[in-house]
Amino acid sequence: MGVTMLIDRVIASYFETNCWIIAPESGQECVIVDPGIGSPDLVGEIVEKISDHNLKPIAILVTHGHLDHMFSVLPLTKTIPMRTFITKADRFLLENPMGALDSGGISEQILKAFGGSKFKEPSDVIELEDFSFFELAGLEFGAIFAPGHTKGSVVFTVNDEQLISGDVLFAGSIGRTDLPTGSAQDMKKTLKDRILTLPDELNVLPGHGEQTTIGTERVRNPYLQNDFLDQIGR
Repeated sequence: MGVTMLIDRVIASYFETNCWIIAPESGQECVIVDPGIGSPDLVGEIVEKISDHNLKPIAILVTHGHLDHMFSVLPLTKTIPMRTFITKADRFLLENPMGALDSGGISEQILKAFGGSKFKEPSDVIELEDFSFFELAGLEFGAIFAPGHTKGSVVFTVNDEQLISGDVLFAGSIGRTDLPTGSAQDMKKTLKDRILTLPDELNVLPGHGEQTTIGTERVRNPYLQNDFLDQIGR
């Protein structure tokens, strides 16, 4: 479409997760992606950022149910009522974050420190469908299920210009597959069938780190090469 859009982010202090804020331009409605862990949450930083651009948030997109990507969903929707979009497979993690985390790990320690019993679903949850398209804030989003990092991981196209990749694809790397509900074989299938089939010019907004493009990753990312993808059982 070639339309310039506003893309900004809040980088969470824990795990340096990118919380992307996407709108057609300043003064418009916006979508918030993966509000992660702050102290006590990311709400203050997100509100400050959307105020800078005079934006009105109308939806949260959750790429997957790991704590560092959805910790602030509930407090954010209490502050600004809006819909939360997530896959059916990862929806239970909104109430039970430990369902996809190793017990005894750093995430469980954070949960205990911040009060792990406080998690429950926000009031307005929409379950995503695979290869569905929907309009939010004047932008067209496409949902592509991308299991591997978690069972319910999803990536989003925005106006066929951006790819919100969550922890499926990073600049030069991919997300880990060794946590509960993760699968190395699912990840390889996702990379082959759902990432490498995307156009090179798509700009990638990952869950951690800096932006890249599908074309760059196709050439440079070791995890997108056949010698990795064709390995069996690893």
